[in-house]
Amino acid sequence: MSMWWSLHLRREAASVPLARRFLLGTMETAGVDPDISYDLSVALSEACANAVEHGGDLGDVGEAREAGPGPLGAGRSGRACGQYRVTAYLDGEKCRIEVADSGPGFSSRRTLRTAAQPSAVHPAGDPSHPRTAVHPPATAESGRGLCLIEELADHVHFGNRPGHGAVVSFDKVLKWREGALLMVS
Repeated sequence: MSMWWSLHLRREAASVPLARRFLLGTMETAGVDPDISYDLSVALSEACANAVEHGGDLGDVGEAREAGPGPLGAGRSGRACGQYRVTAYLDGEKCRIEVADSGPGFSSRRTLRTAAQPSAVHPAGDPSHPRTAVHPPATAESGRGLCLIEELADHVHFGNRPGHGAVVSFDKVLKWREGALLMVS
């Protein structure tokens, strides 16, 4: 058995805990191990916070309030109006989460995480935790979210959608509680 869901959320701070709670509720119902659920919920929170903060032009949020709710991509200008999309797929082996926004996208320095890139935590180049993110200065007030996603997930991809918008997708191998609904047969 597998399941997926997709949320279209406004770029507002209140959307971050909403997405996190939706994911945690789904994983609890399906029977995912709580430690795996926690890791994915933190990674999702970071991806959503990035979409809220960086996921559109400054005018997009105001347009969204004027235009009211609607599907991603709806709006007067034909672009997403202050919204972003979260999609999660759970199957017997893994959970994949994707957060897509309508912002300027990532610089070309953010790419698919590969085993050849060593991690700060695993300097020998442990293939289970390679990294592309550059750590912010210790005194920085922000900038750690993408690094956290890379540490908490098994595979991470930072990309850009054609036109405008960033996409953060990440997945993690699932562990199941005894008697879980979606456990591999």
